[in-house]
Amino acid sequence: MSYTNRTAKVHRQTGETDVTVALDLDGRGKGDVNTGIPFLDHMLQQICSHGLIDLDIQATGDLHIDDHHTNEDVGITLGMALGKALGDRKGIVRFGHFVAPLDEALVQVVLDFSGRPYLVYGLEIPTQRVGTYDTQLVREFFQAIVNHAQITLHIRQLDGVNSHHIIEATFKAFARSLRMAIEADPRRAGVIPSSKGVL
Repeated sequence: MSYTNRTAKVHRQTGETDVTVALDLDGRGKGDVNTGIPFLDHMLQQICSHGLIDLDIQATGDLHIDDHHTNEDVGITLGMALGKALGDRKGIVRFGHFVAPLDEALVQVVLDFSGRPYLVYGLEIPTQRVGTYDTQLVREFFQAIVNHAQITLHIRQLDGVNSHHIIEATFKAFARSLRMAIEADPRRAGVIPSSKGVL
């Protein structure tokens, strides 16, 4: 794998949404994100900024119904783009972890580019909405990424009472964990990071 061209672009269109994701895993944290869901855009910017991933996400969807389809399909398409950019996953660290605070909130994220999709979701978000965003959709977003990037992801809330803070700490911790996991491991150059020899 070349670490100078870990980029991908994925376009996914359904009867409910039209989503395009372009990313550069070795970027500078630039983001051009327009999903039509302001709070989701704000969270995706955290992935750019703290993961140092350049993201261009453009999405339209049936927001006149609700945010569910667009939220989930952005997660699906982002997961697909992550998987495509990593390719065979040779030479990456593979595992990542981070504990992020945001005022009273503290969230731990641990992830593994294992090839085995599995989500353990331990957030207890106290309110149904942050602004107009349905907080149940946080789980749907991460489940979509897990399924399509084929990662194992554990999210654990250690503290927090403010819904916005809990969710934002989660996205920041995810971004930093992602950044750690996709880094090049100089001692594993060209080698798949698994005792089985395959992910």
